[in-house]
Amino acid sequence: MTIYYSLTFLLLAAEMATFTLLVIPFPHPVRKRVFGFFSESPIIAKIAYGVKISFIFVGILFFDALQRMFRITAEADMAKSGQQGMGDVRTETSFAARKFYAQRNVYLTGFTLFLSLVLTRTFAISLELIHNQEEYIKLKKTGSSGDKDYDALENKYNTQLAEYNRLADKYNKLSGNKADKKKD
Repeated sequence: MTIYYSLTFLLLAAEMATFTLLVIPFPHPVRKRVFGFFSESPIIAKIAYGVKISFIFVGILFFDALQRMFRITAEADMAKSGQQGMGDVRTETSFAARKFYAQRNVYLTGFTLFLSLVLTRTFAISLELIHNQEEYIKLKKTGSSGDKDYDALENKYNTQLAEYNRLADKYNKLSGNKADKKKD
């Protein structure tokens, strides 16, 4: 395997390890600190920038490997249909090996590109999850004090209602009106 496909394989292995770390169910405080570090660190931002540039090269390698695979497949099909030198076992083995290497390179670069998209989306979803958990914790704390506020407001309402009824009864006694009396 050439050096650039070896580097692509190392990038794929690093992506798989990173994906595994992203989906491990850490406790919320640990996950918050780790993702906070990843999203705010200038060193990680520079590394991510370099990795994005490397994905441009992996994309170029993908299209090159795809083109090479189609070309080798077409050559093998032409050789089989015309039987031009395909009777030799070494020639058939050579075509099979070239086809295998071309397909391997396509799969290697394709999986690397695909996993980069998955990693990006998984990281964004994880950050959104952390944000939503933080909002939930805030609302839960506010909700318990909100219950206290509700209870205080209900007590105040009951007190004012009782005072209103007392004053209304007193007014009715003084004015001679009864609340039960129907007007004709």
